[in-house]
Amino acid sequence: MKLSGCNFHGVIVIVFVMLSISSTSAMTNFNVLNFGANPIGRTDSTDSFLKAWNAACSTADSTFIYVPKGRYLVGSLAFKGQCKSPQIIIRIDGTIVAPSDYGVLGKWENWVSFERVSGVSIIGQGAFDAKGPSLWACKASSSNSCPLGTTTLRFTNSNNITINGLTSLNSQMFHIAVNGCQNVQIQGVKIIAAGDSPNTDGIHVQLSTNVEIFNSSIKTGDDCISIGPGTKNLWIEQVTCGPGHGISIGSLAKDLKEEGVQNVIVKKTIFSGTQNGLRIKSWARPSSGFVQGVRFIDSVMRNVQNPIVIDQNYCPHSENCPGQVSGIKIKDIRYENIRGTSSTPIAIKFDCSPKNPCTEISLRNVNLTYLDKDAQSFCCNVVGKVFDLVRPNSCL
Repeated sequence: MKLSGCNFHGVIVIVFVMLSISSTSAMTNFNVLNFGANPIGRTDSTDSFLKAWNAACSTADSTFIYVPKGRYLVGSLAFKGQCKSPQIIIRIDGTIVAPSDYGVLGKWENWVSFERVSGVSIIGQGAFDAKGPSLWACKASSSNSCPLGTTTLRFTNSNNITINGLTSLNSQMFHIAVNGCQNVQIQGVKIIAAGDSPNTDGIHVQLSTNVEIFNSSIKTGDDCISIGPGTKNLWIEQVTCGPGHGISIGSLAKDLKEEGVQNVIVKKTIFSGTQNGLRIKSWARPSSGFVQGVRFIDSVMRNVQNPIVIDQNYCPHSENCPGQVSGIKIKDIRYENIRGTSSTPIAIKFDCSPKNPCTEISLRNVNLTYLDKDAQSFCCNVVGKVFDLVRPNSCL
């Protein structure tokens, strides 16, 4: 073990509380059509969806809201919690469609949001179509009149949440966001946006505990999954990513006082043509935050620009980074059975903070090549060990 200079060289146990979904025949049922929703998409169905939610929320029994096949035009939907119903299942078999004018949604932070809810499941083979390309085009034109954009689906300060089987198309910004939640399972979702679409993170998790993301496909223009401060006990497995920016812990150190990220497992993932594979990223500025207890296991890289990267010198435009030093402490990070191809010569990059070097970094059974040749590794301010075969030759 050693602390490297900057140079080149050629079981966590997590207990999840699972949401039990009872038979819908024993539940009180609400169909959005009975509240006036238009399945042809010619008239606005926002009020109909809100009325269906309010009816379910105010019922003392477990409830079931059904969105049958069709296209439903809706504006911003804010579903509030503190419901009488202990369990609300929303089955979406149709497509929820945003207004064609991006400015209608763009002024809102969220398109479909749930706040302070418990025991809510969104299931089905339906989709959310946010019609993002027109807003992306506005941003690409460098116009100052473009709205920031909206997140398609957000859960805030909620618990016992399930999202299963849905598709999110062309979100204006983030597709799915989980903020301040506990016990969340996301499974079998499909996320689709153009590879050059701005800030369209697939799934963003922060300030949340006991989150599972399984068996999902993410194609987008930013991080496939982004992991923010305050994330604890996160399990990601069997996720395909690409195009996109990979699976990223960070950006961290945006704030001086920031909660840490700990106990993260990323397992059986495939990255195809992405900017990054497995990334940890922090701003080069002071922070009380940390990253520890992370396991990256069984990942396949297919023509990925940066398959393995820790970057603690992130500072776009060289602004607001006094001393260019990150305060984030990174320790106990393991990479096991990572294989495939890098599209750049440097397949492993550990660019850590000179004030807070990365420690307890380990590589085991890593095999990454570049153009059928040996790739390179780069290390700066990192302490770690290598086990078994590691290619490229590690600089740890």
